[in-house]
Amino acid sequence: MKLWTYRGARLAALVVLAGSVAACSLPRSGPSKDEIFSGSVQQKGDSFVVTVNDRVTRATAVVPALGFSSGFQGAGIVGSDEIRPGDTLGLTVWENVDDGLLAGKGANSTQLSEVQVDGEGYIFVPYAGRIKAAGNSPEALRQVITSKLDAQTPDPQVSVQRLAGNGATVSVMGAVGGQGVYPIERPTRTLSAMLARASGVSVKPEIATVTVKRGGHSGKIWLTDLYANPKMDIALRPGDVILVEEDKRAFTSLGATGTQARVPFDTQTLSAIEAIATVGGLKSNLADPTGVFIFRNEPAEIANSVLGRNDLQGDQRMVYVLNLTEPNGIFMARDFVVRDGDTVYVTEAPYVQWQKTLSALTGPLATANTLNSIAGD
Repeated sequence: MKLWTYRGARLAALVVLAGSVAACSLPRSGPSKDEIFSGSVQQKGDSFVVTVNDRVTRATAVVPALGFSSGFQGAGIVGSDEIRPGDTLGLTVWENVDDGLLAGKGANSTQLSEVQVDGEGYIFVPYAGRIKAAGNSPEALRQVITSKLDAQTPDPQVSVQRLAGNGATVSVMGAVGGQGVYPIERPTRTLSAMLARASGVSVKPEIATVTVKRGGHSGKIWLTDLYANPKMDIALRPGDVILVEEDKRAFTSLGATGTQARVPFDTQTLSAIEAIATVGGLKSNLADPTGVFIFRNEPAEIANSVLGRNDLQGDQRMVYVLNLTEPNGIFMARDFVVRDGDTVYVTEAPYVQWQKTLSALTGPLATANTLNSIAGD
């Protein structure tokens, strides 16, 4: 009887000690599920804790909408033969006399190579004077020069060729095969054609974005949307700047997951289940599948929709809860969209803390027994 009383006392003491150790700060990866719920607005905390369902999934499914404005889409194709300031022209003049105005002795033609169109759009042609070239086609300029020379030399013949100059160029930079300044020519008058001219993009097409800056305006589009939607394959304008970048969105993974890190998106849309899989899934020996949380600062418009309210203003701290053990839990996680800046946190299973508590107790006891055994020897 005394033996059982002694053993019961030891067991009671062990339980009390375990409770005391559990109350101390044992190592863990973050807050418990109960601690997160205790921080909710319902518990006079500062965040809204919401269980994910179909309505919440629909209200929060916001994916960045990229595309070009009507101003970009409405710009017509640049004429490949329209002369602009900065262009370089090649002129050839034939004269129907042996001793012409421009041709040297014994020659009946004169070549004026690399005639630069100045900033005001003019060129200078000997004996024809200063002529407005910008805005004309090579044919129209040819007629103007011919008419001016006709009064000084009989039946002149003029040829005008627009060379690839600086007047109609775009800058292509970023994640492309060949950064540089490219002329707008007949094969490269649209955005997709110019990207191909620059040797294409050097990042995964699924996460490549293309920004076009034109004057004080800019537009941005996913590369895959550019190829899928012909309306977005806009016509280029001289001076356009094309920037190709890799998507900068990322989420943070914490808790009982395979990896704790800041993780970049590798697709345009990323679901909660895909985010978990990206970091190696849940740790089977640690994770609580009923405690998968997504922390987010939600715009007031979405927060009001999620909570069925209309009085919230400014960004709201939202905590979305996923329970993967429910019959439709995996479906909810598959449909819930993770957004840029989200924190995906998985709590530890309750028994893990007890395991740590017991390890904290049994470790010193085992050491003491070993020392006693050595002392006895």
